Amino acid sequence: MLSALYRTRITHLSRTPVHHYFEQGGYSWYVDVDDLPQLPRWLQPFARFEAVDHLSPPTAGPDTLRARVDQHLADRGVELPGGTVTALLQARVLGYVFNPLSIFWCHDRHGTLRHVIAEVHSTSGDRHAYLLPPTGAQPAAVKKALYVSPTNEADGYYLVRAPLPDAELDVTISLHRENKPAFVATLDGTRRKASIANLLQLQLMAPVAPLVGAMWIRLQGVTLWTQRAPVVREAPVPEREKVGQL
Repeated sequence: MLSALYRTRITHLSRTPVHHYFEQGGYSWYVDVDDLPQLPRWLQPFARFEAVDHLSPPTAGPDTLRARVDQHLADRGVELPGGTVTALLQARVLGYVFNPLSIFWCHDRHGTLRHVIAEVHSTSGDRHAYLLPPTGAQPAAVKKALYVSPTNEADGYYLVRAPLPDAELDVTISLHRENKPAFVATLDGTRRKASIANLLQLQLMAPVAPLVGAMWIRLQGVTLWTQRAPVVREAPVPEREKVGQL
């Protein structure tokens, strides 16, 4: 599979405890984890892929992104020998990375999509990976297990809609409590060839995108605080759960 780039738009809509909306532009990579982009040396500072930025390390063997995906699946009794795994994620830019959401689509050796891994990252550095069935355009439900926002407790459940990206990217995650949406986030974008020209153009349009994205989310937290949204303290989380275990 040839790598691709998506010029993205992220929207956040909080319905409780206060109504708040914002959107942000950026870009993401869509890659085969077994065939990560090989960029010219002078361009590598603007797109570097590190296994340590995702999931948990394997118990044996080289620590690669593919090994981490395989370990995550194996820990849940799933094996996909020879199957392709594609991922939507952000690369490190000038040594910094922040992936609010990274998604892995796991196929079997016949090319059939079998599982989806949606990994949520918080601005505090914690992350949690949810294993989902391949529901296509229909959302999959999963219990929330990570404290992400100071205005939302780690309760409720997510509905995750993450069809395979094509010419268009269209992902939606909503947090529900008492069968009502408390928060809705979308990630959409248009596919572009992963060429040097396109990467440079996107870098100019969204320079140091991971850092700006993390700063922007923190700014929204400050905005919510000024609107007198109640602050929820994070409960202690076992270390096992802080590295992507469900």
